[in-house]
Amino acid sequence: MPACPTGATLMDRPDGYGIVSRTLHWLMAALLAWQFTSAAARQFLPDTPVEEFFWFSHTSLGFLLFILVLVRGAWALANARRRPDSGYIARLGHLILYAFMVAIPTLSLLRAYGRGRGYSPFGIEIFSRRDNEIESLVELGNTWHGLLGWTLLALAAGHVVMAFVHRKPDGQPVLSYMTKGK
Repeated sequence: MPACPTGATLMDRPDGYGIVSRTLHWLMAALLAWQFTSAAARQFLPDTPVEEFFWFSHTSLGFLLFILVLVRGAWALANARRRPDSGYIARLGHLILYAFMVAIPTLSLLRAYGRGRGYSPFGIEIFSRRDNEIESLVELGNTWHGLLGWTLLALAAGHVVMAFVHRKPDGQPVLSYMTKGK
């Protein structure tokens, strides 16, 4: 099994996640926390310096999260037979989280495309400006992006609670799979 200079394994193992899975997990957790904070600031502190501080990066970081969830999903599939077994319900919960983490930025991208303004996160053009708006795409994004985002926040909170409550056979919280690796 390949190892990092620190001795941590790159690949996942039945007794813990490797450094790649753990890095992707915690990076995404930090970015999601920023996204939820920016959305809350926009909702509850509109037109304030707090909203301005957090909101300016919401769309670019949302796109970065979209890329990271695709990378993380591919990495999870590549490690599927090596990963710790947390049980059927936990696997289902993770699939639901992944579905939301794909659906929410997809809706945002569809809305941005529908607006016709173009989209260039971090200066990288994803699609160019157009003269016409596609109302159905804008409406779809407006209707579902925020609602699913707040639902993801509730699911993520449940995920954190379960990481502390759910135990491995040795009595340790399953959280140690993602904090210690092997």
